[in-house]
Amino acid sequence: LESIEGRRGNPKLKPPFPAIKGVYEKPTVINNVETICAVPYIMINGADAYKKYGTEKSVGTKIFCISGHVNKPGNYELPLGFPLKELIYDIAGGIKEGRKLKAVIPGGSSTPMLPEDKIDINLDYESIAEAGSMLGSGAVIVIDDRTCIVKTVKRLIKFYQHESCGKCTPCREGTAWMKSIYERLESGEGKEGDIETLEDICDNISFKSFCPLGDAAIGPVLSSIKHFRNEYEEHIQGNCCEEVRSEP
Repeated sequence: LESIEGRRGNPKLKPPFPAIKGVYEKPTVINNVETICAVPYIMINGADAYKKYGTEKSVGTKIFCISGHVNKPGNYELPLGFPLKELIYDIAGGIKEGRKLKAVIPGGSSTPMLPEDKIDINLDYESIAEAGSMLGSGAVIVIDDRTCIVKTVKRLIKFYQHESCGKCTPCREGTAWMKSIYERLESGEGKEGDIETLEDICDNISFKSFCPLGDAAIGPVLSSIKHFRNEYEEHIQGNCCEEVRSEP
């Protein structure tokens, strides 16, 4: 909205929310394209017809964009509640080169990653939340067993640090410090206490940023430490990625 009005693209303080005071101080409805695309079907066929898809609490369909180490990445419209395993192994053709699954980010890069033993779940809002993550945008990122988790999160943090508008201190400074720590870990110069420092930085960002981008940045960090702490410890000990795991 700020950009439309000719200003720098910084977040606005809310309230007032856009539906009350948006573009040029007029009520403004903001929806993503996926939501807008669902409106004609509902208007033509009725709400009950739309409710036939999905679950009781997560109604309708969703476009899942699956990427990463799968044979058939792409966008697939499926009813909410569709099993995550079926999306990976049936719809997307399984893991590339017959590799083993290591982790899945179920709803876009900001959502907490889940290890392989926690993906026997359905793709709806309540099921993903119960598993400890979020459905988010429905962008499913599949990670195979050759992937270094620390390197993966480093790339994500680099993205969030770059995208930070710099308006608020927690996000601007926090993402920059995390990027610096991950670069050190990946270069073999990790230090004792780096894991705890990352956790502390996340705590200082969480719900303290002006907009949700700061909170988005901490999801992959905290979840990767929770589920793959051993890889962080190996990096601190100076082992390279190839030494962290033996090839199957």
